[in-house]
Amino acid sequence: MKIDFNKNDNALVPAIIQDATTQKVLMLGYMNAEAYTRTIETKKVTFFSRSKNRLWTKGEESGHFLNLVSIQNDCDNDTLLVEVNPVGPTCHKGTDTCWGETNKQSFGFLSELEDVIKSRREAANSEKSYVASLFKKGLNKIAQKVGEEAVEVIIEAKDNNDNLFLNESADLLFHYLILLQAKGFNLKDVVNILEGRQK
Repeated sequence: MKIDFNKNDNALVPAIIQDATTQKVLMLGYMNAEAYTRTIETKKVTFFSRSKNRLWTKGEESGHFLNLVSIQNDCDNDTLLVEVNPVGPTCHKGTDTCWGETNKQSFGFLSELEDVIKSRREAANSEKSYVASLFKKGLNKIAQKVGEEAVEVIIEAKDNNDNLFLNESADLLFHYLILLQAKGFNLKDVVNILEGRQK
């Protein structure tokens, strides 16, 4: 990989550190050629510390290493994107990221929907909530509803009305997310199983 370490006077390039699983940006550091080589050799991310004026392997004191997954450079060959599997929090202040964010896997809108389902289940005025009413009726009713929605998806799959098929599919997915929470799980648990099967 061609990296232009000589573009700046200090022979350093920015290294953006990203969690390989969650895709969250964890921190920004700097590498010189020696830090890059050591990172490749040890599979632990090593920076050039501008404050210490030496090579510094993240986690050398805390044990919170950044285990290397991949490195790629940008179109100008002067910035690195480093994907890692972090061990513990990344920031020296003890947070998951240097921006104080929680580093958890997100499935975009589906994760937001899971949060809404959880909040409706726990809401004080739950008598007005369809979701809360389902949880009140118990696991059997929730499972029955998933079954009904699955049958409706199958029926619409055999028809030619794509709009009905997609709407029934949305209903099935929504009720399945409710069932997962009723069983004490969430989408991440299912994704973990699927990822395990891929290996």
